[in-house]
Amino acid sequence: MSRIAVLQMTSGIDPLANAATIVTAVGDAADAGATVMFTPEMSGLLDRDRDRAAHSITIEEADPVLAAVRAAAARAAIWVHIGSLAVRRADGRLGNRGFVIDGMGAIRARYDKLHLFDVDLPTGERWRESASYVAGDTAVVATTPAGLVGLSICYDLRFADLYARLSDAGATILAVPAAFTRPTGAAHWHVLLRARAIEAGAFVVAAAQTGIHADGRTTYGHSLVVDPWGTVLCDMGEEPGLAIVNLDEAALADTRSRIPVLTHRRPIPPVLVTA
Repeated sequence: MSRIAVLQMTSGIDPLANAATIVTAVGDAADAGATVMFTPEMSGLLDRDRDRAAHSITIEEADPVLAAVRAAAARAAIWVHIGSLAVRRADGRLGNRGFVIDGMGAIRARYDKLHLFDVDLPTGERWRESASYVAGDTAVVATTPAGLVGLSICYDLRFADLYARLSDAGATILAVPAAFTRPTGAAHWHVLLRARAIEAGAFVVAAAQTGIHADGRTTYGHSLVVDPWGTVLCDMGEEPGLAIVNLDEAALADTRSRIPVLTHRRPIPPVLVTA
């Protein structure tokens, strides 16, 4: 049995305030006996004003949120998956990057979001993540005390082939930190997360942003933990906070033995389109 913590946040435009929220949660998670804590996408800064945000986005080595969380993890001897931070890459462009930090404060894994959110919603909302960020080019599975964690971020959720690759590589937990919009969250969040868990025979841990943010956007919340059978173990609703959840490895083994999708999975052959 592994005990994890999930932090649901309403991140704003002040990185230091966001860092303080995460640091407090790290201590609370450790006190509750969690071995790994998961945070949402853009935990350190959520600001759609590009000019204002640019003043707060730094190279990884200078990021105050990353430094604060690494120090907190070391003090509490707990691992932390920072769902993502906005970071300035070596080439000067921006990355939406997740981090796995161990109980000594060392960075064990990094993941840059593969799929960027460029959509026009029926509500009139228009998002162009690619106008600011560069997509990653590597899928990542990180070894943690809770198990092998396959890393992803938000819009990645809609691309099932990524999660097939992660589970093929041994992932028993799929992390899906997010800042889902309310319209897309209400329509698709629960069903997609449950589907990813069932397809991979894996736990899904989805730490989410929630509520009305300082930059004016609203996010859906409902951070979820789903077991390999597709059962929702935790739904945090719409309030910020910290949840503690136990992951039963026996349930993972039982599900994979009953429906062995991983051993049955085959490469897809070329598609024949008939006239």
